[in-house]
Amino acid sequence: MPAASSSVPRPRVLSRTRLAGLSATLAVGLASALAGCGSSSPAGTSADPASVVPSTAALYAGATVRPSGAQATAALAAGKALTHEADPYLRLLATLQTPGAPQLNYTKEVAPWLGPHAGIFLTSLTGSSSTLLSLVKQGLLGGTASSAFPFGSGAAQGAIVLDTSNLSKARSFVQGLAQHAGAHSTSYRGVAYESNSAGVAFGVVKRFAVIGSEAGMHGVIETTGGAGSLERSSGYTKLLAAAPSSALAHVYTSPASSAAQSTGAEASSGLLSLLAGSREANISLIPAAGSSASGAGSVAGNSLTIDADTLASASAGGGSGGLLAADPEGAKALSELPGGSWLAIGLGHLGTTIDQDVQGLQSLTSLASTLGGAGPESTAGLSLNGLLQGLLAPLGVLGADTPAAKKAFASWMGSGGVFASGASLLELKGAVVISSKDPALSRAAVQELSAQLRKAGGSVSTARIAGTEAAAAARLEGLPVVLDIAAGRNASGQPKFVIGIGEASVQAALDPPSTMAQSAPSEAAESALGEGAQPSMILDLPTLLSLLEGVGLTESPSISKFIPYLRSVTTLAGGGHSLGNEVERFKLVLGLQ
Repeated sequence: MPAASSSVPRPRVLSRTRLAGLSATLAVGLASALAGCGSSSPAGTSADPASVVPSTAALYAGATVRPSGAQATAALAAGKALTHEADPYLRLLATLQTPGAPQLNYTKEVAPWLGPHAGIFLTSLTGSSSTLLSLVKQGLLGGTASSAFPFGSGAAQGAIVLDTSNLSKARSFVQGLAQHAGAHSTSYRGVAYESNSAGVAFGVVKRFAVIGSEAGMHGVIETTGGAGSLERSSGYTKLLAAAPSSALAHVYTSPASSAAQSTGAEASSGLLSLLAGSREANISLIPAAGSSASGAGSVAGNSLTIDADTLASASAGGGSGGLLAADPEGAKALSELPGGSWLAIGLGHLGTTIDQDVQGLQSLTSLASTLGGAGPESTAGLSLNGLLQGLLAPLGVLGADTPAAKKAFASWMGSGGVFASGASLLELKGAVVISSKDPALSRAAVQELSAQLRKAGGSVSTARIAGTEAAAAARLEGLPVVLDIAAGRNASGQPKFVIGIGEASVQAALDPPSTMAQSAPSEAAESALGEGAQPSMILDLPTLLSLLEGVGLTESPSISKFIPYLRSVTTLAGGGHSLGNEVERFKLVLGLQ
């Protein structure tokens, strides 16, 4: 593939420190910032940068930054489809732009020495969020490049580790960055490197170019000196062996390392819980050019597949958490949702995972708000943040991590689902539907949830809804519609707990005219996923965007930056299954226009 001047290697994106989105979605952004399509695959160390990354790293993103052949073609095609730009990864070159450095030229300054592989790691998640978010905003949303470099004193701790094909040119490049940053010579355990007053370190260690914080540099030096490496850690080894060979990039995270170094209050940690629950995870990105994979629809074209592989937890008791959990109960829950839904998500074992799921959703909402920025209300008097907070309010009560909440709510919960249907605001229906293992407790939960929402400032009254055994109507701040909370039974007598947008949504949840089982979207999603995976997530993006556009929310600054990317996505399908050897996979397929 011919390299354009001033072009950055084509990436594989896996944003993990505060996706996605989406999502996916910082791990994606971080890996994307490294991956690329050079004009060839030069000889380098041909070693996984994880070989010099400490085994205690809380997060590691690795990428093939000089792909060739079909892999390079797919990366470029998917990037162009998503961004509609001729050089979709150019902004991400700013990842290497350290303090004081002028704008970099990939072809002249990086391509002559960059080898096949690159990685980026964090020794801790604490204190990293704001700096990394600044990097992602600059790289993906076109923010300013000032202070984009994520590492240093008081910022993220870790480093970028780059394979080299020409050691002398790599050393000259690193020394040039160090000179612009005002760095001075120093050493650690006999290994020389340079650092500046901001705590940014520059050096070449064992043929790898290393740029990051001093703690990150020290970690690399210690690892090359014999300390445990990530490459040799048992979880990483097992997950990497299961990863698809066509993956362009991957992100590994270890909850044990994260928990030991972070309070877990950051949105980055919450987002990881949403994706992987409490398990070690390796998330791979596979772009495809001209793929027949079409998500939940019938689009044939470019696609992006994200494989989230996790190590099964022996203590999970049937549900190890995470929205992207490979739980067959989630697929079953989706199949029972109303047919014709353009959004359908199945969640298994909510009684043990709802607190993690809610925390992750709240973190994802916070991430989107932070990346997009605050925006004014729409012409209809709505704000996206207000809508999301209003919808999450009752879920926050249900998923509260307290003994009282677990007794009143989680104790009776089985699997659950979320659906939305209707192509216009007048036809819109949507609800959260949770199976109950104890109808008496789920009926009582209607009153308990009502009381908690009332304490939080909501207006809640008793309601009568045909086919229900207990019901209440709640008006919450930020929501222009009434949320109906109800307990009832479906046609087969299964007790259900429903939070719906109006009575029609509750009735559709309890007695749908048809279900998603064997529906056209479900069959298309199953075909797109392959590997025998059953869908537990289906989303039609054009319908969602049409509804948002109908109330003016696509023009709000809080979401408008994302709209060009979202318009490039046609459908999303997700589903999981076991790979054996304690590894489970949740696959997401995004169809691209």
